[in-house]
Amino acid sequence: MPHQIILTGDINLLGVKDPKAPFARVRQTLLAADIVISNFECCLYEPDRERSIYEEGFYADLAAGEALTDAGIGIIGNANNVNFGGPAIRSSCARLDELGIPHAGAGIDRKSAYASVIVERDGIKYGFLQRSSVYWSHGGHEATAEFPGIAVLEAHTAYKPRISETRTLTRPGHAPEIITWCEPGSLKTFCDDIAELRSSCDILICSNHWGCDHDVLQYMEQAGRAAIDAGADVVMGHGPHFPLGIEIYKNKPIFYSLGSFSFHTGHSAKKHPDWIGMMPILTGNSNSIVEARFALVRHNQKNETYFVSPADETLELEAIYASSAPYNTSFSIDGNEVVLNL
Repeated sequence: MPHQIILTGDINLLGVKDPKAPFARVRQTLLAADIVISNFECCLYEPDRERSIYEEGFYADLAAGEALTDAGIGIIGNANNVNFGGPAIRSSCARLDELGIPHAGAGIDRKSAYASVIVERDGIKYGFLQRSSVYWSHGGHEATAEFPGIAVLEAHTAYKPRISETRTLTRPGHAPEIITWCEPGSLKTFCDDIAELRSSCDILICSNHWGCDHDVLQYMEQAGRAAIDAGADVVMGHGPHFPLGIEIYKNKPIFYSLGSFSFHTGHSAKKHPDWIGMMPILTGNSNSIVEARFALVRHNQKNETYFVSPADETLELEAIYASSAPYNTSFSIDGNEVVLNL
């Protein structure tokens, strides 16, 4: 029997007081899927002291977590730059456990942060793991053997002079080419973990928090393709708060950024009432993805996520198409959804 997987981008419940409000307008669609998997970009934590709005970490009320269960979200990835701080991560993981939501990517120690999860629905085993390449390397953010943190996939940056364009190294102010790559040891661990999970599940979803601005960087391509090579059926990327390109690699989709799903309040308490997101809807058989399409969503001043028509989002679609062009990915429109040609 075919089964349906829905993926969502960033969910941040900061400031949510009514857990039924954020997903009321998309709830029935989410509940109809066999499994919904989301990037959770906040901690369920109530600090015992006053905090500056400039301090890192998005801390939502414990009660706000009920928004996830009300919408039927079945797996959470929480390796990202705002799942920050030992007490906050302990609290958030405990609350997710209390709500009965499996989660991967952050934990009370390295073992739990790097652990994958498997959720079985109607005889299909869904495997999931998440890593972040965007984190605070100087602040004890990565989980250790004794301290809470997140699971990371380390990457590096270098700057290469554009000699072929300038014909000289002595032209002051000429912008360099930015080169990024995964740390080899970190990438190997990542791929080894995927390969190990592959033997225990039917469908494997790999999730990566990464990116900078509107570019698909080299290390993102390297990690996404390596994940597929190691056994992943789909890669869901997030980090930039807007959709990026899609690559079909070995007939399997890599979504380089899903953008926002429910993200109303961000850094420095800035409001983001209308960020757009891409919501993949995947159809699978017993052990593979056979169809991939996506819907587009926005959220309003009330922080209600709602579907928008591709016909009304031509600029956003053109940006997605342009970012996908280097991968020769082709699309077609089917009503209010965009279909990928696998």
